Amino acid sequence: MKMLVVFSQTGGLKYIGHLDLMRAMQRALRRSGLPVKYSQGFNPHIILGFAAPLSVGTEGLREVMEVPLEKEISAQHFLDALNQALPPLIRCVSARQVDDSHPAPMALCVAARFSITPPEERQKLLAAVPGFMERTSIPATRKSKKGMVEIDIRPLIYNLIARDDHLDAVLALAESGTCKPEILIQALGEYAGVSSMRCQIVRTGLLSAQFAPLEDA
Repeated sequence: MKMLVVFSQTGGLKYIGHLDLMRAMQRALRRSGLPVKYSQGFNPHIILGFAAPLSVGTEGLREVMEVPLEKEISAQHFLDALNQALPPLIRCVSARQVDDSHPAPMALCVAARFSITPPEERQKLLAAVPGFMERTSIPATRKSKKGMVEIDIRPLIYNLIARDDHLDAVLALAESGTCKPEILIQALGEYAGVSSMRCQIVRTGLLSAQFAPLEDA
């Protein structure tokens, strides 16, 4: 059995890498006294499964991980014990116990929802969204092992809506294709005639193939 956990990672902890987050979770689980399952061998450790690593500098409000368990435990007791052991900028917000046969979060995740707030020339950028989304192809460049490659990100943008002061975006996040919010902003900025900028990016949720919250899949 395992616990499917939804947690947030905010504030200054958005600048830690995925490996540091994993180590923090493992240390907190050891301190919590919860009945977590360890791997076999000379160096037993807790094998955690995360749906999708956060980019450094991006906050996450509903991140998903799975924790292997030795025995059944109530979701509330799990949350209370783990939150006591975690730093205050990482909070577990919900949990549910699932069977070992339940698919891993990474296998179920196909997209992510983002809130993107530009720091300047905001109205010009937001006003460009309707025309930007009418395009059948949106060329962009991304870094790969072979260097910079050109891709078409239009099929990877599932939704993009301009709000009063920010953008709501649903972007592909899967092995078959991923659109990072930074690449989206660069392409939108070029279309709108706005110079490159560092936006405030918050990943507000992870989505399954049905575009439902991943934690409910």
